Amino acid sequence: MPPSDFANADIPDVVRKLTLDEAILLTAGVGSWHTHEVPRLGIPAIKVSDGPNGVRGNHYFMGTPAKCLPAATALGSTWDPELIEEVALKLLAEECKSRAVSILLAPTCNIQRNPLGGRSFESFAEDPHLSGMISAAYVNGLQQGGIGACIKHFVCNDKELDRRAYDVIVSPRALREIYLMPFMLAQKHAKPWSYMTAYNRINGTHCSENSHLIRNILRGDWGFDGMVMSDWYGVYSIDHSINAGLDLEMPGVNKWRTLDLMNRSVGSRKIMARTVKERAGNVLELVKKCAAGAPEILDGDKLEHTRESPSDTLLMRKLASSSIVLLKNAPSSSTTSSSPLLPLNPQKIKKIAIIGGNAKAVVLSGGGSAALKPSYWVSPFDGIVNALGKDVEVAYAEGSRTYKMLPTLDYNLRTKTGARGWTGTWYAHESDTSLTPLSTPFKEEVIDEIRVFISTEKPKGLTRSWTLKLEGIMEVEKGGEWEFGLTVAGRAKLYIDGNLVVDNWTRQTRGTYFFNYGTPEVTSTYPLLAKTPHHVLVEFCNVRGPADGDEDEAIMETNPGVRLGGAEVRFGGEEGMLEEAEECAKGAEVAVVVVGLNSDWETEGGDRETLALPGKTDELVERVVKANPNTIVVTQAGSSITMPWADSVPAIVHSWYLGNATGDAIADVLFGKFNPCGKLSLTFPKRLEDVPAHGHYHSENGKIRYGEDLFVGYKHFAHRKIEPAFSFGHGLSYTTFSYTDLKFSKPTLFPSDITLTASVTVTNTGSLPGSEIVQLYISYPPTSDLTHPPLMLKAFAKVKDLGPGESRVAQVKLDKYAVSYWEERIERWVVERGWYSVRVGRSSEEMVLEGGFEVGKGFEWDGL
Repeated sequence: MPPSDFANADIPDVVRKLTLDEAILLTAGVGSWHTHEVPRLGIPAIKVSDGPNGVRGNHYFMGTPAKCLPAATALGSTWDPELIEEVALKLLAEECKSRAVSILLAPTCNIQRNPLGGRSFESFAEDPHLSGMISAAYVNGLQQGGIGACIKHFVCNDKELDRRAYDVIVSPRALREIYLMPFMLAQKHAKPWSYMTAYNRINGTHCSENSHLIRNILRGDWGFDGMVMSDWYGVYSIDHSINAGLDLEMPGVNKWRTLDLMNRSVGSRKIMARTVKERAGNVLELVKKCAAGAPEILDGDKLEHTRESPSDTLLMRKLASSSIVLLKNAPSSSTTSSSPLLPLNPQKIKKIAIIGGNAKAVVLSGGGSAALKPSYWVSPFDGIVNALGKDVEVAYAEGSRTYKMLPTLDYNLRTKTGARGWTGTWYAHESDTSLTPLSTPFKEEVIDEIRVFISTEKPKGLTRSWTLKLEGIMEVEKGGEWEFGLTVAGRAKLYIDGNLVVDNWTRQTRGTYFFNYGTPEVTSTYPLLAKTPHHVLVEFCNVRGPADGDEDEAIMETNPGVRLGGAEVRFGGEEGMLEEAEECAKGAEVAVVVVGLNSDWETEGGDRETLALPGKTDELVERVVKANPNTIVVTQAGSSITMPWADSVPAIVHSWYLGNATGDAIADVLFGKFNPCGKLSLTFPKRLEDVPAHGHYHSENGKIRYGEDLFVGYKHFAHRKIEPAFSFGHGLSYTTFSYTDLKFSKPTLFPSDITLTASVTVTNTGSLPGSEIVQLYISYPPTSDLTHPPLMLKAFAKVKDLGPGESRVAQVKLDKYAVSYWEERIERWVVERGWYSVRVGRSSEEMVLEGGFEVGKGFEWDGL
């Protein structure tokens, strides 16, 4: 019987036939990425994979090349649910099928509470309505393609440090109106097949053990009938999580839900056998949906494949271009023309300067679970050069280094046979706990990754402790001093030409790399000769070394890894690099400065400490624009950054993390092949102190107090009358639009709902075709006894491909969600009678039209 036949299973009957041991096995994973199979009853295993900006597949180590989509903040900046649904259906669902994945661990729809959050790039927006509608589109597209969505992280996983322990202290109203609302909208409009609980606590109780969240809200109020799984290693008990409604513990490595412990819990009446079977039944319902949704996955070869097509490439490029936000576009100070600097005309450029540490760097996405190996990659430098004619002179200068850790040497090392990467030779040890490798190699293979994260994927049959020797050849065009760095979860030494260069073995410092198992980078320098092959050897062992305050030399059975970075030591240091950039800019007609962050700064497992760009980046921009007034700055970051030079630069383009198509999409916008239409999905403050959560963002004695309450993001800026650098919803175009004729239909009242339609006429008043996003914000009646944010996004519409002079009516539907607040005393949603003011604008700061409507009769409601 093929595994997909389980699509026809009678789940209650299957549950009745389960033994208690079989039911127990179904409530926890197998290995890192699979559920349990029960061949006796024809129950197949299903495979899950990270998201959210692609489908990595099973392997951190030597993974299958994949499509890396733009980061979630970029997807949110499209304000285009229709496009997101298309991408989820045509790209993500098909990527899942090519990797035998039935459940994608995505989307992430946590709130952008503070841009310092290490995983901020994974969440769509600071606003719950925008986040919820984009999430619903993502889920709908994925599940139309037969792939289950696992929406995450339920709820308030809004920072990384101390994430498994901190207790979020949040008011019931803020929890409902801000943090649960994206999940609620996704549940109403898309019905995800599964949810993933967050690591943290909410008001005293871990989310994976939180009966109020799982049983009362998710299953009770919202009527969710799918499966709830934990985040990886996010289970902290047996009875509490089972009784609270957590169906599946992930992964199946170092798990709580073993046969022994679960049977002991049943025997001691901590849990009931019927509860275990109930949890197993929810897992089986999900398996049945997967079998019906994409039967070819369960019946296929279970192998991972890379698939590309011209249509996929075009859609990736369109998606990336649609995400880009044109923040500023003014005339250059070097001309009397009133025309903005962008778009550039490639036919009129004879020489261009491309400057910045991100211009040639591989910056695809943030780090952690979202990271994957790209099937192809276009850098900003290559994208710009490819868009220019062959006769254009291109000058390049790094100018200032933007990396946190030395760049990995992915394109610098080769094997003895000339293959990219290095040769890895595995050695078993004399015993499971010995540090001494055997003399005979266990396995040899070419490894094309210089960031080698083994996770749990060592060769089968190795001893618990083992050694991996990584050898390659490095050759540089120009001789000089190079700096090398080793980061390791385990211990490692770097030798070049037989000389010990970096010792991260003998004595170590504990750090946060490799999911909080790795050391900080240890660096040293070594001279390389021009056009001379240098032998590079990293000796790596999965037993960590002693450290001050922690002498434990523990075996890294999960998450061992090693990373080799390197960069040329520049003559003249930082000042010399800045001067080189100035000279580069002076001789060009236009300078494009590409700067920003990368996956070392924004990553799972750590939070940023500042909104400032790295190192001398701000000084670089200031000096380049003085040297060349025709300067365009392209920024790359998954969340907001400060730009103290914004007033002096004529054009600023924020590109987020754009995935595989990065360089092509940036070039399409710079040269006008694509008219930018993205709008910011989060506020860019002028300074860190203006962020709503500033002063109460960090875990203090294990608690994080959400002191800003309802005033998250732009609501705070409006409430406090603080001017941001760039407001939520802001984004320019190469054309202009006018808004007229705001109208409302008469509200229709039901016992527990209200519906009406708002319409606006949008006219393209410029000379180019373009798309515009109409944003509708509501203010609640001033007669209310409660404090409400002064404005709240409640609807938006994207008017696409409007020709010059063309007008089109944009319509949005409003319902009870647009006029409701959570009443804590009665634990219900409330709609008050009165006048609801409406403002329609281009952003949360730039309102164009005002109006409103009357709700003649108030009411209460619950559920969805």
